[in-house]
Amino acid sequence: MKLFYLPGACSLAPHIVLREAGLPFELVRVDLKSQTTADGTPFGSISSKGQVPALQLDDGEVLTEGPVIAQYVADQVPDRRLIPEAGSRERYRVMAWQNFITSELHKGYSPLFNPLFDAAARKVAADILLRKFTWVDSQLGEDGWLCGPDFTVADAYLYVVAGWSAWVSLDLSQLPRLQAYLARVAARPAVQAARAAEGLKG
Repeated sequence: MKLFYLPGACSLAPHIVLREAGLPFELVRVDLKSQTTADGTPFGSISSKGQVPALQLDDGEVLTEGPVIAQYVADQVPDRRLIPEAGSRERYRVMAWQNFITSELHKGYSPLFNPLFDAAARKVAADILLRKFTWVDSQLGEDGWLCGPDFTVADAYLYVVAGWSAWVSLDLSQLPRLQAYLARVAARPAVQAARAAEGLKG
């Protein structure tokens, strides 16, 4: 398998999941501005969306959308318990978190990353995002993970998206349970390995 990624982008979440799964894969960095891979291959020949992540399977088929890629990877190694069994209520709880993170948190950053939004619009977006992270903080326990005792694909995704707060000066320091949770995720060997492979500090 090949994972097409940009350091620190949402592709970091399936990258973490791949390392948690222990599956062999190749990392291929993408330059989104030039829409080429590190070896000069046009990224559009891999994914017409022009966005990371993309996962090219061994038979050449390409999967896109981070939560879907993470679900696919997790299903290859059910013994790792990265996502509960299909059809179980526990599975739907993880999927609900994945949907919330992708629609309410991930996309909530869009105005903060876009220089075309003025300061007033950015403040409104930041306030909305902070309220959503405050709700997330209220759902976290003193230990463990989003959906119980097992680290799942949703934990990888939340960790990555919450980490973007430092890039846009969104202060989440007043959310103690979230900060403790992020520290637990950051301590996982697979997370450290993924960050190191992408050249990310910390």
